[in-house]
Amino acid sequence: MLLDHLRSAMRCNPQWSEWSRSLSTGDGNVGIHIAVLIEPYLRFILDGSKTVESRFSRNGCAPFERVTAGDVVLLKRSSGPIVGACTISDVWCYRLSPGKLGEIRQRFGDAIQPGIGFWEERADAAFATLMRVVDVRALPDVYIPKRDRRGWVVLRDQGSPALL
Repeated sequence: MLLDHLRSAMRCNPQWSEWSRSLSTGDGNVGIHIAVLIEPYLRFILDGSKTVESRFSRNGCAPFERVTAGDVVLLKRSSGPIVGACTISDVWCYRLSPGKLGEIRQRFGDAIQPGIGFWEERADAAFATLMRVVDVRALPDVYIPKRDRRGWVVLRDQGSPALL
């Protein structure tokens, strides 16, 4: 059902027709993910002011070493529908060590669009995944039955034929 809604939404946008075809054919060359986002970060991605999405964790959970360049990420509003999609052009995965968070902040800070307390809240993280987002598109709302607390869901890894 999720795939049918996504195909329908993608059909409305010719720029997404190739990705829509990969959903239909089961092409495993494109990884597909759902990123759950809160405001204002969702809005910043959709308006183009946030060009790097970051995920920090204490363990190596997805998207760490699961997302690759060329993958498609569906943008889901926290406690709401999928409202957009984008493609990942570059990925940087880090095992954090003392000083590495400062390097990431210096290199990617403006592109991440951090809010107040952002860096302090990530001081205990051991892993970081940074992804440059491109081809960002708003989509008609697509509701999915996601009820768990995961902020990142891998629907399909790149190279895997199965989806859901």
